[in-house]
Amino acid sequence: MMQAVRNYCGVVVILVWGLAPFYWMVVTALRDKDHTFDTTPWPTHVTLDNFGDALATDKGNDFLGAIGNSLLVGAVTTFLAVLVGVFTAYAIARLDFRAKGIVTGIVLAASMFPGIALVTPLFQLFGDLGWIGTYRALIIPNISFALPLTIYTLVSFFRQLPWELEEAARVDGATRGQAFRLVLLPLAAPALFTTAILAFIATWNEFMLAKQLSSNATEPVTVAIARFSGPSAFEYPYAAIMAAGTLVTIPLVIMVLVFQRRIVAGLTAGGVKA
Repeated sequence: MMQAVRNYCGVVVILVWGLAPFYWMVVTALRDKDHTFDTTPWPTHVTLDNFGDALATDKGNDFLGAIGNSLLVGAVTTFLAVLVGVFTAYAIARLDFRAKGIVTGIVLAASMFPGIALVTPLFQLFGDLGWIGTYRALIIPNISFALPLTIYTLVSFFRQLPWELEEAARVDGATRGQAFRLVLLPLAAPALFTTAILAFIATWNEFMLAKQLSSNATEPVTVAIARFSGPSAFEYPYAAIMAAGTLVTIPLVIMVLVFQRRIVAGLTAGGVKA
C-alpha cells in the first residue's frame, strides 16, 4: 500500500514539474497584456488579443510563415532520417561486415557531440557555399542530429525480430531485399512511426543552429518567437510570445496524446506474439 502511494506521489510530482511551465504559458497567453505579471495561478482578465498579436504581421513578425518553414524542415528531415536510418539500422542489426563496431561507435559519438561546437564550423562551411539563409542549411544539420536517434531506436527493434522470419522468406525464394521490404519492414511499422514522431519533434524544437543559419524568409517558429518585436522598442511582447508558444506547443501535445499508443507500441515492440 505504501509503495503504491509513493508511486502515485512520484507520478504527481513528475506531472507537475513537466506541465507547470506549459500551464503558466497558457494562462499568460490568455491574460490581458496589461496584467501579464499578475501572479494569480488561474486565468484572469481573459482575452484572445494576444493570439491576434502573435499572428499579426504589421510589426514585422511572420509567425504563420515560420510555422510553414518548421513544417517543411521537419517533414523533410524526418523523411530523410527515417529513410536512411532504417537501412542503416537493418545493416547494423542483421548483417556482419567489417568495421561494424566502428560504424556503431561513430553513430554513438555523433549523438553525444555537443551541438554548440558545430555552430562556428557549420556557419563557415555554409557561408563559403552560399547556403546561409537556405533550407539546406537547416535540413542537413537536423538530419545529422535525428539520424542517431532513428538508428538506435530501429537497431534495438530489428535485433529483437526473430531471424526465422527472414530465413523463411529466403527459403521461399525471396531475395534479402524482398525479405526486408515484404516481411521485416511491415513488422517495423510501429518503430518507424515512433522514430518519425520523435525526429519531427526534435527538429521542430531546434533553435541554436537555426538561429545562426536561417534568414527572415526561412526561419522556423523557434527563431521567429525569439525575435518577436513589440509595439515599441521599450515594450517586450511577453504576452504575444506566450500566445505564440501556446500555438506551437498545443499541436505537438495533441499529436502525442492521439498517437501515444503507437509511440508506446513502437518503443516496446520487437517481440512476436505466440
